[in-house]
Amino acid sequence: VQLQASGGGLVQPPCSVRLSCAASGDIFAITTMGWYRQAPGKQRELVATINNGGRTNYADSVKGRFAISRDNAKNTVYLQMSSLKPEDTAVYYCNVLWGRLDKWGQGTQVTVSS
Repeated sequence: VQLQASGGGLVQPPCSVRLSCAASGDIFAITTMGWYRQAPGKQRELVATINNGGRTNYADSVKGRFAISRDNAKNTVYLQMSSLKPEDTAVYYCNVLWGRLDKWGQGTQVTVSS
């Protein structure tokens, strides 16, 4: 399975931006889809996940500001990020659980700065 992320860039707080990640290839074993992020000098951390049934899970730091969704017909997961803060600056990685394996996209930079 291949993951292609898009979106991101340089945004001013408290603007919004949407990330997309499209899965292709052997997509039938995909269950949970999600987003992680890694800021400079920090470990990669979970942002949000969504399972096959639509159940979502969010990091406390983004609850109420970010929304994850998925379109199974398009094999795509989205991350709508609102009320962005400078501390949201990071490389955002798309992730899927493919069978029992984690698969990662290439990462997309989101920089929040005035």
